[in-house]
Amino acid sequence: MKILLAIDSSSASQVAVQEVIDRPWPPGTTVEVVSVVDTYCGWNGPEVFDALMDAGRQAVESHAAVLITSGLTSRSKVLCGDPKTIVVDYASETGADLLIVGSHDASDLTRFLLGSVARAVVRHAACSVEVVRPRSGNGGMKIMIASDGSEFSENAVRVAASRPWPPNSEFRIVSVAELPAMWFAKPYPAFLDSKAMENLRAQAMQRAEKAVAAAERILADAGFAESATEAVPYASAPEVILSQAEEWSADLIVAGSHGHRGVRHLLLGSTAEQLALHATCSVEIVRARN
Repeated sequence: MKILLAIDSSSASQVAVQEVIDRPWPPGTTVEVVSVVDTYCGWNGPEVFDALMDAGRQAVESHAAVLITSGLTSRSKVLCGDPKTIVVDYASETGADLLIVGSHDASDLTRFLLGSVARAVVRHAACSVEVVRPRSGNGGMKIMIASDGSEFSENAVRVAASRPWPPNSEFRIVSVAELPAMWFAKPYPAFLDSKAMENLRAQAMQRAEKAVAAAERILADAGFAESATEAVPYASAPEVILSQAEEWSADLIVAGSHGHRGVRHLLLGSTAEQLALHATCSVEIVRARN
């Protein structure tokens, strides 16, 4: 497994490094620690740019050394450019399986005006992405898997089931029977009567229950037992998943990405992105490698 760990000088990056150290990983896993010096800083003079490069090298080399001491194979590299694009491009060039970043949890206004590396990699990276937030302790983890029954969700469950996890880790599966909001409004759309609406709701609930059962089988086949599962009727998927993760004190949410891009993504966003940006715990967005 190839992990790309993107850091900066913030405490959020320290949390991400520690999380990599505390988690078990598959045999043969390598971790490349990278930091990006924004080329904008070079406009202030070569002395400033050179100082930032030196600081970046010291940081990544120091973190890589700590990872090596913890038993992981690690190397380091300093990149130059816009962090929001360079990190994504480098992950693609190096064939990373998982890109890990810390969450700065900036305000909504800051995210809207300036963007963030975490938001950029969640939206644009071709590989899986984990946005790391602090968790209490380094023992067993509470892992919530969100599934809508799609092939993308099933892939996410399989990825989670294939990984080693700390002893005494727990799993919870959540699937939401989601329908377009307009179908819940009364009066119902003219082409739907109340009986048709009930049929649509029943079908949505069946899909959610089927998604839960499929995820349970995948975890059971891998030797994991889930502590709880739930198919939630007729609600907004991101809101339900975030609420249940917080109520359960989850350490990690795992969700598959449908890979929506362009105008559709801009207008609608995605459940995966909303989870990654608004959860109070870490979130891994799983993408299948091409």
